[in-house]
Amino acid sequence: MTRLRVAEEAAGTRLDRYLASLPEIGSRAAAERLLADGGVLVDGRPRAKSHRLAGGEELELELEAPPPSGLVPERLDLRIVHEDEHLLVVDKPAGLVVHPAPGHATGTLAHGLLAVGVEGGAQERPGIVHRLDRDTSGLLVVARSQEAHGRLQDLVRRRELEREYLALVVGRPRSRRGTIDAPIGRDRHDRLRRSLDTDAPRTAVTHFEIAELLPRHTLLRVRLETGRTHQIRVHLAAIGLPVAGDPLYGRPGELGLERQFLHATRLAFAHPVTGEPVDLVSPLPLDLADALERARG
Repeated sequence: MTRLRVAEEAAGTRLDRYLASLPEIGSRAAAERLLADGGVLVDGRPRAKSHRLAGGEELELELEAPPPSGLVPERLDLRIVHEDEHLLVVDKPAGLVVHPAPGHATGTLAHGLLAVGVEGGAQERPGIVHRLDRDTSGLLVVARSQEAHGRLQDLVRRRELEREYLALVVGRPRSRRGTIDAPIGRDRHDRLRRSLDTDAPRTAVTHFEIAELLPRHTLLRVRLETGRTHQIRVHLAAIGLPVAGDPLYGRPGELGLERQFLHATRLAFAHPVTGEPVDLVSPLPLDLADALERARG
């Protein structure tokens, strides 16, 4: 946690603009991300980005790794399942961090993407318009031009980027399909977790349906309407269906899993430049397929 005192001459300045002026943050986009994630307190309280500062307040900032002065391309063994001049789709393995963060200054997907040619967006997140948790595997679309990046962002905002996941949960849902509409944000008591118990709630909507009923588990198809951090894991745990293997919200070690059973299995959208349909599917990786067989037994 970084603590700073607001300069007296900043009286009357909007909070987001003041944050963007700080060298620790560096841009309006980074300031807005930090505010949206609940990573800013003003005199101990969360405030809206439009909040006007009086000068002299204490800011508490939960900063990510500072944006690098320039990412260095790294050759990674990326599985690219679709590629054209405007975008590419990567099948991300578990364990690969999407962009630089504390403890992960190199070897991220962002570094690998630079080596195959991507553009658009923030310097530390080249081409990236949505993300997957480090230990969630599956499909991720990335822009190769500034134009494609903007149009892909529009698809995300209009909720026209269809993202479908497979999740193995402990227990059985009360109905074959359902919708969880519950805002989430940083947990009030544990800053590493997301939760419904938060001072900075953001709209979050998750749809699910049963793919397969098993003796002690259920395989769910899950579709995201929004894309909040840890959304699926938090929402399913909140209705009593923790994701198998999830070390933070679920059952660590369940079925011998070393990570959460969550895989981005399908990605579908209209191509942002040509308008042609793009519909891609990724099979379960070996560790999840093996765990599913154990659950069936």
